[in-house]
Amino acid sequence: MPELRLHQVKAMHQEHIAVNQVNLWLKAGEVGCLLGPSGCGKTTLLRTIAGLHALAEGEIQIDQQVVSSAKKMVPTEQREVGMVFQDYALYPHLNVEQNIAFGLHRHSRAQKEARVAQLLELVGLPAMAKRFPHQLSGGQQQRIALARALAPKPKILLMDEPFSGLDVELRESLAREVRGILKAEGMSALMVTHNQNEAFAMADSVGVLKEGRLLQWDTPYNLYHQPAHPFIADFIGQGSLITGSVCDCRAVHTELGLLKTQLPLGTQAGEAVSVLVRPDDILHDDRSDWKLEVVNRAFRGSHFLFTLKLPSGEKVMCMSQSHHDHPVGSKIGIKLEMDHAVVFTKEATLSQTL
Repeated sequence: MPELRLHQVKAMHQEHIAVNQVNLWLKAGEVGCLLGPSGCGKTTLLRTIAGLHALAEGEIQIDQQVVSSAKKMVPTEQREVGMVFQDYALYPHLNVEQNIAFGLHRHSRAQKEARVAQLLELVGLPAMAKRFPHQLSGGQQQRIALARALAPKPKILLMDEPFSGLDVELRESLAREVRGILKAEGMSALMVTHNQNEAFAMADSVGVLKEGRLLQWDTPYNLYHQPAHPFIADFIGQGSLITGSVCDCRAVHTELGLLKTQLPLGTQAGEAVSVLVRPDDILHDDRSDWKLEVVNRAFRGSHFLFTLKLPSGEKVMCMSQSHHDHPVGSKIGIKLEMDHAVVFTKEATLSQTL
């Protein structure tokens, strides 16, 4: 059974629809993530789950109990949810162990000390118990904020951009650490971010929002390889949409050749479609007679990301090992390695750009 269930959830921000007809299931012990650009409704949805924002329509269940509906609104403090905010919100006048123990009001002193010690060990900071927040690094403060949220053993943990104040390298490594901590606690969690690397490092399931609508709730792998909407194809990873023509129900003709695929329902032979091409679909091969012009390149340390121009003028991207250094204007050999093409109708692609 799901730990968290949202059914047709709608929330308003003033007179604007911030969250629109969202359906979502988060299983017990699962880590989920809401991903999308600024202003798409991620934080509003998280606050609505926490009971900090009013629900306009629909229903929210936590542990199979209705906490928000048109007729019911359970107060935040009775929902048994933990919250981790962007700024960590640690109490500056309390030391680390006092911060962690803050929500353990109904526990005995011995129980508090045992739980604090357990969590300090879990987050890898047992020597920091007597320090104050200003004496900790950003990553250490984040771990303590997580420990404090976990201390009362909430049914679900909600995290709003918890790594936004940290440098890029620390963010992803800390996301993996936090996932390990949540799994060790057997805790269900839902995180909000606009950073897909964080989402992929953390989550079992990821939801992509656009203008308040949840376009897809799926595994990170499926979001990358089988996006359900052109916006997701553009937002997740890097890639290009090139023009193709439907041959039959299982193939599309493109400038890159005849591609195997499962076409959207209702497509007709001869119909123009858009085909998603990822950089890992095109391999650099010096021995190939099939050559394309380099129109842009980006050095990424271990590899180059080349932008290549097709004869029609459409562009695709290709990754190559960094010792293959080809200047803009040169032509490089390529080969296609695509098991399954992702295809969108022109109507769907046009709606993404409007």
